[in-house]
Amino acid sequence: MEKRMLKPAEICDEIIDVYEHKANYPILKSMILGILAGAFIALGGFAAAVSSHSIDNYGLSKLVSGAVFPVGLIMVLIAGADLFTGNILLTVPFTEGKIKLKMLLKNWTIIYLSNFIGALLVALLLYNAGALDGNSYKIGGYALKVAITKASISPMKALFSGILCNFLVCLAVWLSLAAKDIIGKVFAIWFPIMAFIVGGFEHSVANMYYFSIGFLAKNNVDYANSLHITQEKLDHINLQDVIFNNMIPVTIGNIIGGGILIGIGFWIAFKYTAKPKSINVERSSM
Repeated sequence: MEKRMLKPAEICDEIIDVYEHKANYPILKSMILGILAGAFIALGGFAAAVSSHSIDNYGLSKLVSGAVFPVGLIMVLIAGADLFTGNILLTVPFTEGKIKLKMLLKNWTIIYLSNFIGALLVALLLYNAGALDGNSYKIGGYALKVAITKASISPMKALFSGILCNFLVCLAVWLSLAAKDIIGKVFAIWFPIMAFIVGGFEHSVANMYYFSIGFLAKNNVDYANSLHITQEKLDHINLQDVIFNNMIPVTIGNIIGGGILIGIGFWIAFKYTAKPKSINVERSSM
């Protein structure tokens, strides 16, 4: 009978194969898949915000948001799009010696920028479609609230939150490759991503959307007024705070959490320790 899932060591081999191929994609293919992935994550973020924005109970609001947001990564992984936080796992074929550092950095750069384009496009579409006007403009007010909160955290908190986030995201990617059917992949993705959303951790690509929609929503006074957001708080949505308080430390944290702790961690456990070691034995003269 055919196996329904891969064994842990087989997942590592699959990761090496899949991400070695991704590193060798033509630039146009990587860009298209990156734009689509950014769009999928943005749509997941928007859907999660709409479903949870009016829930006053903190824990319940996080649970509902966490139950909805994973649809973004499900679309990314099953459709075959390329997400920066997932492609952090290129550290595995790199450590295995299958790809060069130049290829890894090139792919990360292309996918990161392409993800931003996809997230920005969705933000523009949602804003101009009036999608933030719902519930008496409170959806737009919530978008501002999220962007303000994220831009206001300290770089150190952003770094550690980014580590925790991509530890779970790359674990979801890793587990999804173990499953051989769609239902198995959905469940493998769903729960780690739910945990990251419930925990409130920082995801660089999701933040590309949250900040893009925040900058757009900042232009409509109805959104700010719906949640009584002051101009002082709105001023936190600026490029300096967004880039230096959040995006840079979160991106570094995402690389550490997914690329090192998950990717290289599992590689050491399942590949490095399995490699035969040469042992030099000194023979004493008889």
